[in-house]
Amino acid sequence: MDVLIVGAGAMGRWFGRTVDADLAFADADPESAVAAADALGGRAVPLDGDERFDVVCLAVPMRLAADAVAGNAHRADAAMCDVTGAMEPPVAAMRDHLPDRERLSLHPLFAPHNAPGNVAAVADEPGAYTDALLSDLDAAGNRVFETTPEEHDAAMETVQAAAHAAVLSFGLAADDVREEFATPISAALDELVASVAGGTPRVYADIQSSFGEGTDRVADAARELAAADDEAFDDLYRRVSRGDSGVAAGADRVADDRSRDRDQTDKHDPVE
Repeated sequence: MDVLIVGAGAMGRWFGRTVDADLAFADADPESAVAAADALGGRAVPLDGDERFDVVCLAVPMRLAADAVAGNAHRADAAMCDVTGAMEPPVAAMRDHLPDRERLSLHPLFAPHNAPGNVAAVADEPGAYTDALLSDLDAAGNRVFETTPEEHDAAMETVQAAAHAAVLSFGLAADDVREEFATPISAALDELVASVAGGTPRVYADIQSSFGEGTDRVADAARELAAADDEAFDDLYRRVSRGDSGVAAGADRVADDRSRDRDQTDKHDPVE
């Protein structure tokens, strides 16, 4: 299987390291394509070329995903996939431009240096090539799970846009205080701020632009808390503590998943 990866950044390189294929890279910065090809044993090709490949994988910023599908559909002999981070726009574009070819949308829910991890997948038109890609992801230790474009993009409003907005808002609102004043909660938030602020602003801006309703909900919730009297605050607090909010329910699900993982690990641990 030969694969063209359009986008030679961190996510494109992650995909190239993860799949078993003959690789080619194309990028708006030709030097980045050469560097990625040299690092992973592939080759660099022109971004606007016409050479065809079994699979074309798009690893471009999510705001460019739909245009990248249109611009590279003619290069995909059998299949196209993307790792752009949004799903509704690229899946819709692939349906339009590749109606008779295999289509797969993937979202690794981690930074490449934290691989492996959870990977959301929409096998919109599965086949032998997309099955092979999914098998490679699984073999690399990732947990691949099925979703729909609509479910995925709605979830990103919470797990990305709202989460990032909450963390960055704390970073903007917090005063510089002596380390001795830190509480376990404030220290944990400081670590989250450092993690988010250590990324690339354009990536986070794209997330806010694509899934901004989550950010609006954070702003609305902060205003509601700020305006609440004692009785209203008590009600809001108890909504979270009872699990009536999505965050609390999600935390319960994560705890349950971790408990099940520990149970499965215990079942497979060798007896000392």
